[in-house]
Amino acid sequence: MPTITLNGDPYAIDGDLRLSALLERLNARQGRVAVEINREIVPKASYPATIIKPGDNVEIINFVGGG
Repeated sequence: MPTITLNGDPYAIDGDLRLSALLERLNARQGRVAVEINREIVPKASYPATIIKPGDNVEIINFVGGG
C-alpha cells in the first residue's frame, strides 16, 4: 500500500490524495491548521487543489487556542 510520511510517521494512502481530503480524514479543521508538504508551506486557499502523492513528507500543525 502506498504511504506518505505524516508528522514523522508512515501513513497509508490509496494513491494520490487531495490535501483537503486528508485533513477531512484526520478530522482536522482546515482553518486551524498549517500544512507543509516536502518542506514547502501550502497556502490555505490551495488545500482543495493540492495533491499528495506517495512518498511525500507532510507536516500538519494544529493551532490550539488558550489563555
